[in-house]
Parts: sequence; structure tokens; C-alpha cells
Amino acid sequence: MTADTTAQSAQSKSQRAYHWIKERIAGQEFTPGYRLVLGTIAADLDMSVVPVREAIRQLEAEGLVTFERNVGARVSMVDDSAYRYSMQALSILEGTATALAARRLTADDLRDARRINELMIETLEHFDPRAFTALNQEFHSTLYSKCANPRMLELVNAEWGRLGHLRDSTFSFVPGRAQESVREHENIVRLIEAGAPLGEIEKVARRHRAATLDAYMIHEHPDEALGLPAF
Repeated sequence: MTADTTAQSAQSKSQRAYHWIKERIAGQEFTPGYRLVLGTIAADLDMSVVPVREAIRQLEAEGLVTFERNVGARVSMVDDSAYRYSMQALSILEGTATALAARRLTADDLRDARRINELMIETLEHFDPRAFTALNQEFHSTLYSKCANPRMLELVNAEWGRLGHLRDSTFSFVPGRAQESVREHENIVRLIEAGAPLGEIEKVARRHRAATLDAYMIHEHPDEALGLPAF
């Protein structure tokens, strides 16, 4: 085996470990504060600790894992400030990605978006925040996934992944926001369907995301919410 082949093999193992750990963080199997024992993970994945350590470093850079000397690696604790920053970033990034994708969406794409929104409406009667959040992500992905800017898509997906760790579902805290959300979804679809100016689509999509953050902040931190900027 050549040196290049050995390096590629180590990199692929590191990525496998990275995705394995990240999936368990996103799925709440590894909850905030959970200790990540490198040797145990390496044994589960049938690899050495070297690629696992590389995966942990990558997750640490993304803010999903913290590492302390004499303590080791742990899943990062939930941080309301980090949640707020991610929601603010996502409102801007997703709003822009949705606008950039708008002219590329077909009639079938918009039908799919409406179908998903109808499923979301159906969940309101027996509300399941997790199911609603999963459908919500699918709805928005349908609208922004045809954005031609790959870097923008990468950033949007990264923030969605980060939110999955920070909050299992915002709608668990503010279930009343769900009804407003599905109405706003229909408005976004109508604007795209009507060929509205991209600036208007971006503004409405951005405000839709920001409104969920506003609802959460008013519920959890009413004093802080009074000072939120209307960005």
C-alpha cells in the first residue's frame, strides 16, 4: 500500500467516524454533556483511535463537541446564545437561498412543497413537534435546494445540522407558532408561483424564519426579547 493510499484510507475512516458520531448527536442518542470515549467509539467502528480523534476535532470546530483537558470530549451543552445566532444566520442564508432558487423551481416542485405543508397541517390536530420539525425542514429544502450557489447550500445545511443539536424542536417550546408557520409557508409558495421580485421572496422567507426565533425568545426570555432587532 502506498503512502497516498494509506492517507486516503485514514481520511475515509475519519469521515466515517465523523458522520457516525454526528448522526447520533443529531438523533439525540448522544445528548448534551454525553462523554465521547475515543476507545469505545473506535471499537464500535472497528478502527484505531486516530481517525476518531480527527473526527472529534472536526466536530469540535463545528461547535458540536467540546474538549477539556483531563476530562476529554463531550457533546456540547445547549446554549441559547448559539441557538439564537444559528437562527439569525439561517434566516438570512435560507432567505437568500430560497430567492436564488425561486426561478428554477418547477410546478412539480411547488406541488411537492404544498403537499408537505398539507402534511404539516394534518399534524396540528395531534401535534408532534419532532414530526412537524422534520416536515418543516423538508418543506424548506424543497424550496431552496435548487439554489445554484453550492457554498450557500453548504452554509444553510450546516446551520440546519447545528440547530438539530441545539434544539430537538423549537415548536416544543412554542407550539402555537406552528399554525402561523404553515400559513406563512403557503404565502411563500404563492409568491414564487406568481414570479414575485426576488427581493420580496427573500424578505418574506427571511422574516418567516426570524418570526420563529422571536416567538421562542418571547416565550423563554421575555426581557431579552424586548431588545431583539427586526432584521
